Amino acid sequence: MLLIVCALGGAAAWWLHQPLALAHEPLELEIEHGTTPRGVARAVVAAGVRVDAQLLYAWFRVSGQDRQIKAGNYEITAGTTPYSLLQKLARGEESLRALTLVEGWNWRQVRAALAREEALQPDSAGLSDAALMQRLGRAGVPPEGRFFPDTYTYAKGSSDLAVLRRALHAMDRHLEAAWAQRASDSPLKSPEQALILASIVEKETGRASDRPMIAGVFSNRLRIGMLLQTDPTVIYGLGDQFDGNLRKRDLQTDTPWNTYTRAGLPPTPIAMPGKAALLAAVQPQATKALYFVAKGDGSSHFSASLDEHNRAVNRYQRGR
Repeated sequence: MLLIVCALGGAAAWWLHQPLALAHEPLELEIEHGTTPRGVARAVVAAGVRVDAQLLYAWFRVSGQDRQIKAGNYEITAGTTPYSLLQKLARGEESLRALTLVEGWNWRQVRAALAREEALQPDSAGLSDAALMQRLGRAGVPPEGRFFPDTYTYAKGSSDLAVLRRALHAMDRHLEAAWAQRASDSPLKSPEQALILASIVEKETGRASDRPMIAGVFSNRLRIGMLLQTDPTVIYGLGDQFDGNLRKRDLQTDTPWNTYTRAGLPPTPIAMPGKAALLAAVQPQATKALYFVAKGDGSSHFSASLDEHNRAVNRYQRGR
């Protein structure tokens, strides 16, 4: 009898560490809240794991971890054993997806990215911008530029509002940290203004190393009351009317974001600035430059006078 018991024990130990056969790989397993250990075993089989549900349930019970299994969405890959499967379920090691919010994206692009994430619960889909921000605890605050561009991981079935809330709080932290480091002679009066300027710097910068200089130009203009005259704000104000070609009449069409027709900063950010743009906005490079023009290689040429700027435009934009 002892030999039989030992043999059975050895067979069980062997089975626990043998890879489970899968219908395909990887498998997605969803365990809902309130599912019993027996129901979990059945769900594993239904997901495509070729194992006897009763045998798997018996293992859950014998292990003493049957009541530790956590609800969630899991990924079962090749090489998973009955032992490692139970450890994953007991620890709640859910499979994670990732959503990347890109520096320079505007709010429309953020909402489009959320809509493409099939694994996210689209709780924001039917909400207006105002209602969405109210759900996030920021009633009356426009969503543009309020979310920090980064990669956010989430479990399948998570609410898109939960991801947005994390991005919102991340921007709060980065903006607060940047504002605390602002230059003593900064023309900016509030973190809000820093966020707006950073969004403009983000959209105007072709080469990362130019950010502080571009911020320096705009800071100089703000100090002397000179129009910012930055194309990205005009394009933002045009919205869906912009067809990819910015014309003279567009520069003359007044909107709250047209910095050719209105002095100072626009009323809201125009995109999501990253950490480097935030820091550039509050710590601009000391310069006498009031102008810059794209050189065609991603970098910009900076000028202190209009005559110098016009020569640079002729050289780099008109090829004269």
